[in-house]
Amino acid sequence: MKDEELYKLFINEDCDLEEPEIGHEDRFFEKLKESRNLNGKSGESNVRTLWQSWIAIAASIVFIILIAGSLLNTNLLAKPADLAAVSPEMKETQEFYAKAIRAELDKVKASKSPETKIIIDDALVQLERLDNEYKKLRVDLSDSGKDRRVIFAMVSNLQQRIDLLNTVLTQIEEIKELKNNKNESTII
Repeated sequence: MKDEELYKLFINEDCDLEEPEIGHEDRFFEKLKESRNLNGKSGESNVRTLWQSWIAIAASIVFIILIAGSLLNTNLLAKPADLAAVSPEMKETQEFYAKAIRAELDKVKASKSPETKIIIDDALVQLERLDNEYKKLRVDLSDSGKDRRVIFAMVSNLQQRIDLLNTVLTQIEEIKELKNNKNESTII
């Protein structure tokens, strides 16, 4: 718009052009000062306001982290999933293998002797390796959303443990038989 058009626009309108009364600014500042004094000392209110703003910022950050965690489907406090979390059948499978592994491991440990010490120690190292792999698979199961391949790998890991313990028990029996046969032949 040109200046003339703007001027014409304001001429036709009924604008309030009155000035405020004398001392208006002083009265305004006086009321402002009184309202600050009603809230308490200005220094204390500033500190309180500062703390409130920091608390609000901290609460906002925590809220954002929680929202982001739920959106990313990651729970910071969650444990890695186990086979029992997949289905009731997998829970039974896990319990079966756990009992079988404990029983076989007890048999192996009970058979420990100077002749079998090396075999048993090696088996325990291999079991530890399998256990570490199983822990990684638990994390993978949580991350993959219960992928069937990870479930199969976990069951396979449990089977490998039992196979390892059975092989060690077979070797222990062979060592005992060789020892007995050697002792029988030397007696005669």
